Amino acid sequence: MFSYAIQRGLAAIPTLLIIITLAFFMMRLAPGGPFDSQRRLPPEIENNMKAAYNLDKPVYQQYFIYIGRLLHGDLGPSFKNKDFTVTELIEVGLPVSARLGLSAMVIAIVLGITLGTVAALNQNSGIDFGVMSLAMVGITVPTFVTAPILTLIFGVYGLHVLGLDITLPVGGWNDGALANMILPVAVLALPQIAIISRLVRGSMVEVLRANYIRTARARGLPTRLVVLRHAMRAGLLPLVSYLGPAIAGLLTGSLVVETIFGIPGIGRYFVQGALNRDYTLVMGVVICYATFIIVLNLLADLLYAALDPRVRYER
Repeated sequence: MFSYAIQRGLAAIPTLLIIITLAFFMMRLAPGGPFDSQRRLPPEIENNMKAAYNLDKPVYQQYFIYIGRLLHGDLGPSFKNKDFTVTELIEVGLPVSARLGLSAMVIAIVLGITLGTVAALNQNSGIDFGVMSLAMVGITVPTFVTAPILTLIFGVYGLHVLGLDITLPVGGWNDGALANMILPVAVLALPQIAIISRLVRGSMVEVLRANYIRTARARGLPTRLVVLRHAMRAGLLPLVSYLGPAIAGLLTGSLVVETIFGIPGIGRYFVQGALNRDYTLVMGVVICYATFIIVLNLLADLLYAALDPRVRYER
């Protein structure tokens, strides 16, 4: 398995290079530039700024200059955030996005596995139909709809429960205060709960019909032990494959959620960078996201082999 991980790591290098190349040239092909603004700069000042960032050179030369700096671990300066490099912005934004994303994913995994397993154990019952109906709603309703709705209910009007007036902040980070995290984490977790519950339900229904599960039940094992010791291990295999890109997406921030709630994560930086044509900032976020995708997919494959003894990567 170690040699397989090394091979995958080496194969990831050209993949990452292709992603960087496509993102670099797509950014340059987009209309506008980092110094286009409503207030027009004098030509000589604009030319000096372009020369300082090597934007006066042909695109292919800019590409090789960027790759050379990247090999030395330099993501370059931000064109719009004058006092910060891209690395510094990512170091500030990534922990915020990671804290939100990991919190949402932990909640989604716990609730999603629980709901999916309960639905599978009560297949074609009212519980099953209810869980799957809610899951379908969670999948189809986008986050830019659920975020304003939850903001309106819990932030603007407030919720009165058992004589308590629950009103949550509708924006800001406040150094990661619990009250400020509840709404964005809930918005991020809801679609993941829906997806995970459907994955687990479909897989568990198939596993519970397997011969070895029937044998375990025929030996008189309690349902709890049959599910936890035997069915759960095989039933979670599709979830393992899904978690790689899902966790990477949440770690690098949700573009919509961080923008709506005004959270200083790298997802918000990406939106601002794209709108402002901040080439280096957008490239930095793309590289960060691609790296997480590659690494987490590799970890998911290794975990898949650990859970399923039939999977072997060694020759």
